Amino acid sequence: MVTLTRNALKVLRERYLLRDPETGKLADTPEEMFKRVAKVVAKPELNYTTRYEAKKIEDDFFWMMDNLYFLPNSPTLMNAGTKLGQLSACFVLPIEDSLESIFNSLKDAALIHQTGGGTGFSFSNLRHEGARLNLTGGMSSGPLSFMEVFDKATDIIKQGGRRRGANMAILRVDHPDVEEFIMAKTIDGRLSNFNISVALTDEFMDAVKKNEYFDLRNVRNRRSFRKVNARKIFNLIADTAWKCADPGVVFIDRMNKYNPTPHIGKFESTNPCGETPLLPFESCNLGSINLSKFVTDNKVDYELLEKVVKLSVKFLDNIIDVNSYAIKEIEVATKASRKIGLGVMGFADMLIKLNIPYNSEEALEVAGSVMKFIGEKGQEMSVELAKERGVFPNFLGSMYDTGKKEDRVRNATVTTVAPTGTISIIAGCSPSIEPLFAVAYERNIMDKVFISVNGLFKDIARRKGFYSKELIDKVAKQGTVHNIEEVPEEIRKIFITAHEVSPEYHVKMQAMFQKYTDNAVSKTVNFTSTATVEDVRKTFMLAYKEGCKGITIYRDKSKENQVFNVGNVCLMCEGQDGEEEENSETVAK
Repeated sequence: MVTLTRNALKVLRERYLLRDPETGKLADTPEEMFKRVAKVVAKPELNYTTRYEAKKIEDDFFWMMDNLYFLPNSPTLMNAGTKLGQLSACFVLPIEDSLESIFNSLKDAALIHQTGGGTGFSFSNLRHEGARLNLTGGMSSGPLSFMEVFDKATDIIKQGGRRRGANMAILRVDHPDVEEFIMAKTIDGRLSNFNISVALTDEFMDAVKKNEYFDLRNVRNRRSFRKVNARKIFNLIADTAWKCADPGVVFIDRMNKYNPTPHIGKFESTNPCGETPLLPFESCNLGSINLSKFVTDNKVDYELLEKVVKLSVKFLDNIIDVNSYAIKEIEVATKASRKIGLGVMGFADMLIKLNIPYNSEEALEVAGSVMKFIGEKGQEMSVELAKERGVFPNFLGSMYDTGKKEDRVRNATVTTVAPTGTISIIAGCSPSIEPLFAVAYERNIMDKVFISVNGLFKDIARRKGFYSKELIDKVAKQGTVHNIEEVPEEIRKIFITAHEVSPEYHVKMQAMFQKYTDNAVSKTVNFTSTATVEDVRKTFMLAYKEGCKGITIYRDKSKENQVFNVGNVCLMCEGQDGEEEENSETVAK
C-alpha cells in the first residue's frame, strides 16, 4: 500500500474505517477498506464474464484505489460491504406545491442523509408567501419557511456523525420571493445545512445587460406578479454573496441546453455543491482521478491515465447495479439514465510537477488537454459497456439517439468535476481543480482542525537546498511564499495560492474544464477580504459569458467560521515539527 499522510489517517480513522459495534474499536485498515470496496463493486462483472476475469477486475479496482490513482465518493468508501450499502453521494428530490409532496420529500431526504448522501431541491414550485390557499382559504408561508423545516431535520439527523447533512436549495430568479431567498443567509446560523443558489435564466441575464425590468411570476399560472429591475436583483445577489458567500448562481437554461434526456424532464436543481444537475429522483455516483499521480519526467502519463479512466468508468457504472437504494423511485430513475460523474483532483499538484503556474495560459491548455482526454476515453468506455450490457433505458429520444455507433453509450453522463473534499485529503493531493489555498493552512472538517503543509513544497525545498525549520514557520504564518526571499523566484511562480489567482483566471479555469465535462464543474472563486461587490458582480457576469453552468464565490473572512484559515498554523500540532515528511506514516495491514 502507498504511504498515507497523517491527515489522511486521521480522516480515515474518524469517518471511514469500520468499527466494532460493541467496543467502538477500529475493525478496518485502509487496505482492508479498499479491498472491501473493490469486492463489492466488482460483483456485477459475474453477470458478463467468468469468475476468473471478474476477480481480475476486482484486483484492478483495488490497485487503482490502493495506489490513490482514483477514489470514489465518500458513501462508497463508508458503506460498501455494510448493511447500509448506499454508495451514491448525489440526489435531487422533487418538491411540488402541496403539503403531501413537501413532507414526502422531507422523509426521503432524511433517509438519504442517514446513509451519507446529499440532497438538492428546487423550491421554485411553491407559492409565494401570502398567496391564497385554496383548501383552507389561509395564506401560504412561502418557500423559506419550508426550507427552515428541511434545515432543522438535517440538523437533527447529522448523518450518524460520520458525514454532516448537505442540501442545495434553488429558487428561480422569477419567483416572487426571490429577494427574501437571496438574503436568507445574511442572518448568522440560518439555513446552516444548505447551500443556496439562484437559478438565473437567459431572459433575466439579457435584461441585466440591457438594464431592463423583468417579470416575477405567479407560480400557479405564470402570470406577471410584479416587475423588478433586473440589474437591481443581480446587484443584490452580488452584494449578498460578498457579505456571506451565499447565494451562488446556476445558469438554468444553459444546464437544460445540455440536458441529455430532455424528453424525460427539465433540470430544476443540482446536488449540494452544484456540479451535478439531476432530474427528480435521479442520483449520481461520483469518483475522482488523482492527477498528481500522472506526471512522469515532467510529462503527463496519458497511457496510465487512459487505463485508470476506463477502469473508473466501469467502477462507477457497476455501483448503479450493486447499490442499495433507500427509495424505490430513486432506483428506477437512476437505472433509467445510469448517470455517472468521473472527475479529477490534484490538478494544482500536477501543474507544480509540470513547473507550470496555475494562473497562466499554459495551465489552461493543460486543463483542456487533460479533461478532453478524460472525457473522450470515458465516453469510449461507456460505448464498450453499452455493447456488452446495453444502452441506458432512456436512450431512445435522448441526445445520444443519433443512429451513430459511437453515440450508443451506457451512461447518460460520464464526467463531473466535484469538489472532492475529504477524499483529496485521503489521496494526499490538492482538492479538485482548485489552486492551492495556501502552502500551509488550517482546515476545519467535522469540528476537527487539520494542519496541512504542502508536501511538494517541502520536497522541492529539500532537493534545492533552501529548506529550514525557520522557512517552514514563516510560510505557515503567511500561507504564501510570494514575498519570501529565501524561496527562489522560479519556485515562487509555481506555488501560486488561491488569493494570488485573479478572479478572471479562476473563471477561465472553470470554463475550460466545463468545456469538456458532461455535467457541471464545482469550483470556488476565492477573493481576498478587500475585494469589492463590483469584483463579485463582474465575476458572475464573466462566468455567464465564458460558458460556465454556475458559479460560487467566497470572500475571505465573510464567514466567522470558515473551512480554510491561513496564519497561526501550529507546526507542532499532530507531531508536524517541520522535520518529518507530512506522509511519514505507513499503515500496514
